[in-house]
Amino acid sequence: MRDWLLGGGLLAALILAVHHQVGWGALLSPWLALSPWLLAWLFLLSALSYALRAFRVYDYFRPRFAGRLLIVLRLSVLHNTANNLLPMRAGEMVFPWLMRRYFGQGFLDSTAALMWIRVLDLHFLVLVALLVLNLTHPSWLWWAAAGLWLAGLSLMGFARSLGASHWLAGSGRLRVLAQRILSAAPRDGWLVARVYLWTALIWALKLAAFSSVLKFFLPLDLGRLLAGVLGAELSSVLPFHGIAGSGSYELAAVAALLPFGVDPELALAGAVNLHLFLLGVTLILGGLALLLPKRGRRIRVGNA
Repeated sequence: MRDWLLGGGLLAALILAVHHQVGWGALLSPWLALSPWLLAWLFLLSALSYALRAFRVYDYFRPRFAGRLLIVLRLSVLHNTANNLLPMRAGEMVFPWLMRRYFGQGFLDSTAALMWIRVLDLHFLVLVALLVLNLTHPSWLWWAAAGLWLAGLSLMGFARSLGASHWLAGSGRLRVLAQRILSAAPRDGWLVARVYLWTALIWALKLAAFSSVLKFFLPLDLGRLLAGVLGAELSSVLPFHGIAGSGSYELAAVAALLPFGVDPELALAGAVNLHLFLLGVTLILGGLALLLPKRGRRIRVGNA
């Protein structure tokens, strides 16, 4: 109830802010000039990024889910739908719940695997942030930082072996929890490389689509467009998150654009329209996901 009240408060604050600062009519009117073909193309790019998210999960748990790609696609799209609609990131819990329901995967094991996937997401978004800095303030230092950051990715390959080290041997609750989390890490360097490639493709498609949408409502250079989209997407790390991300999504986008000299009212209008596009994609794909199969032979993995 607390989460829904906070989320509802953020939604109400956003509605009032747009009404008084921009006006809903002025904010929504540019949609009438947007080409339906361009909108369909941007929707297709976004849908493809959703599909690749499913393939990333499929590849991560291979060979357990062999032959069940459509079920994984249903699971992944419904998880992202819930994540985009529920307040306070409650949607993240849909992933382990559906993993248990569809595949019998342990709740803790699924949550730990999702955590590692999110680590890869965050790692790639930091690379994008370095790209934004290089586009707005060119320097070889950003390239050097990007190289070091990519090199640090190799440490993930040692996480699984760390879980079996003598340092974590024992039966204490914290030790057992650490062992389970580390054992859910990618099992080898080749899997890390593959999953990171899927992660890069996922975000490349999404950032391309969302930057194009934002550019239609807020004509800026590529660096500032990426900064706005990146800020909006990183709203997931905020300690508060509105219903369907309303309020927090726009706040993060505006906050990311302000240092680049973008007018707050224009930034707010662009962020709201970008969010409307996200919600439209979410609802359409979430509805289509319900048509995908959800039955398959259950696989028991773990006891959590």
